[in-house]
Amino acid sequence: MKFIKFMSKTALVMAAGTMALSSCGSGSNQNASANAEDSSKIATVYYTEKITPESLVKVFEALGVTPTDSVAVKISTGELGGHNYLKPELIGELVKKVNGTIVECNTAYEGKRNTTADHWETIKAHGFDKIANVDIMDEEGEFSIPVQDTTWIKFNLVGDHLKRYNFMINLAHFKGHMMGGFGGVLKNQSIGVASSNGKAYIHTAGKTHKKEELWANVPEGWDQAPEKNDPFIESMAAAAQSVADYFGKNIVYINVMTNMSIDCDCDANPAEPKLKDMGIAASLDPVALDKFCTDKVFNVTPEEGNDNTDLIERIKQRHGTHIIEYAEKIGLGTQNYKVVNIDNK
Repeated sequence: MKFIKFMSKTALVMAAGTMALSSCGSGSNQNASANAEDSSKIATVYYTEKITPESLVKVFEALGVTPTDSVAVKISTGELGGHNYLKPELIGELVKKVNGTIVECNTAYEGKRNTTADHWETIKAHGFDKIANVDIMDEEGEFSIPVQDTTWIKFNLVGDHLKRYNFMINLAHFKGHMMGGFGGVLKNQSIGVASSNGKAYIHTAGKTHKKEELWANVPEGWDQAPEKNDPFIESMAAAAQSVADYFGKNIVYINVMTNMSIDCDCDANPAEPKLKDMGIAASLDPVALDKFCTDKVFNVTPEEGNDNTDLIERIKQRHGTHIIEYAEKIGLGTQNYKVVNIDNK
């Protein structure tokens, strides 16, 4: 196992401010999130009620984007013991179609993805290595990329292997999350693309970039009052924007609305979902996409076998929808969307 070499915080800030992204594997360095539509415009969300390998490919194709060169497919490999993560048999056809590499980073909390060795064990146990090449992006280290919004974090620490890829499919499992309220594409490219230490930096809203110091520096009261969680939520939005900036137009977003527990795939013992599966949605705008999916959840009329009560409560407890509002505020995308149901074509 290779150990990460840490830079000083000062050095990281300097690196973030001066690096040229074009030399780090991105052919599309932008000063703003080039893929996101202006907030005064309406983003398109493509939607299918079907959750199959074929419908996943179809909704991706609806985006009208053809990836070339090195394609990263960012998923959550799921904590060992969990069972709600996106399964290889669902995503395999899409990954193969784009000749993609499944990418992940190690976690910052105790579990079976906390170290590279344990993470590889989990990846193999869940079968992802059988459908495609898999890359733990911070296996050999990390590097910093700039953030536009420096309210809380001054840079974003991501896995070093991100440099290998020129295109990203942000393929997220939409569900609840212990700290974020919910997890969709915004979380998947902020916490998900961050290295172990980058995860600690985001979770602590810039207080530490050492994963060993994570829980000692999480903002006090985050689980007691929704507004106390805002520093973390806003840090996630800033980190998500930095990844969008890194790839420019070469990134697309997909949420799969299945197995929507109140708990994330990072939980080895998640609560059972109470909501019925809703389908798959995709967009070129991550803000619009997460907004569409949260709207779908909030608009369910609770009934036996299809109850949104617990998930809505989790989202409200953590002020989860604030990531959508804040991401729009800093220019990552728009909450205004129109829906194209591809099942009708």
